Amino acid sequence: MDKPFLGVYDECILWKLSHPMLTDAHCRAAKAKDKLYRINDARGLYLEVKPNGVRAWRYRFKLCGKASWFALGDYPDLSLANAREKCDEARKLVRQGINPVQNRQLTKIKREMDASNTFETIAQEWLALKSWEPVTKSRRLGMLRRVVFPSIGKLPVRTITSAHVLDILNKTVKRGAPSVAAEAKRTMSGVFELAVATLRADTDPVWPVRKALPPNKTQHKAALTSGQVGNLLNAFESHGGHFQTQMAFRLMWLTLTRANESVQARWDEFDLTNGLWKIPKERMKARREHLLPLPRQAVSILTTMQPITGQSTYVFPNRDDRHKPMSDAAFRQALKKLGWATIYSPHGTRTTGSTRLKEAL
Repeated sequence: MDKPFLGVYDECILWKLSHPMLTDAHCRAAKAKDKLYRINDARGLYLEVKPNGVRAWRYRFKLCGKASWFALGDYPDLSLANAREKCDEARKLVRQGINPVQNRQLTKIKREMDASNTFETIAQEWLALKSWEPVTKSRRLGMLRRVVFPSIGKLPVRTITSAHVLDILNKTVKRGAPSVAAEAKRTMSGVFELAVATLRADTDPVWPVRKALPPNKTQHKAALTSGQVGNLLNAFESHGGHFQTQMAFRLMWLTLTRANESVQARWDEFDLTNGLWKIPKERMKARREHLLPLPRQAVSILTTMQPITGQSTYVFPNRDDRHKPMSDAAFRQALKKLGWATIYSPHGTRTTGSTRLKEAL
């Protein structure tokens, strides 16, 4: 008699009847014996019972002609139903030609790498690579700590998305600091570029949202008139602030140097006998050494400061740490107190000087 045709469903039923699957009762009843033994479930899944009483789930598979097994977990911590789910996941990997044992090892390594490669860690590396002045690095790190690190500093850099970036930028703009948002955007992009270059991230999430914010248009303050310059210097000298701040401010105006160049001036840069100031290229924006003739009023300021700070490296040392220069933030604080902050910024000193000198020629 011909064998009847069996459909796929019938084949599955017959297979199950001839291969009875485990039940939770079977698992609970499995007791330790003198030797290790196995109780099969289905499709490579089995429960391994060890002499010490440990019952462990294993998945037996064959890949590239070689038989192997994959540990899924111990019973009863891993239930029968969950063991079958894990086994199905491992079986899918095998079908793709992926060894589940090796895949688990790679996943663990990746997880450990991600945990150690946070945004803050890579940002510190990025800053260390920059050939900036210490004060510039300090300011940039300060911005990161205030604006960026609270949101994404502890996150693995690979997990950060454009949504994270946009949220930081939007919050910064909404609190009235568009220039800080622009700086944060540039900085984050630089950090992600380093992460991509060192294979710790796949993309720069700043790129898709780079144009999400309106352009940051810096409003440059107009050059001061000659009368305003005189009023400013008189007000600054009589405002009652720290003597050192007043002297540093006057030196900046007398030499028309940048604010940071003045406050970071070192005694070994000056030749008071010949009235010269040699600013090294490391401190110049153009990265070229600058030899500056000093007017007699500037020499007088330095002569006044010498007995006060001559033992320090800096002409205008930081009051909290004499091994560091003072910050030009002291200028901004004084200007705000005097009511000049909306009219003049120390960044505009050279512009005013250039404008007034051209008029005089």
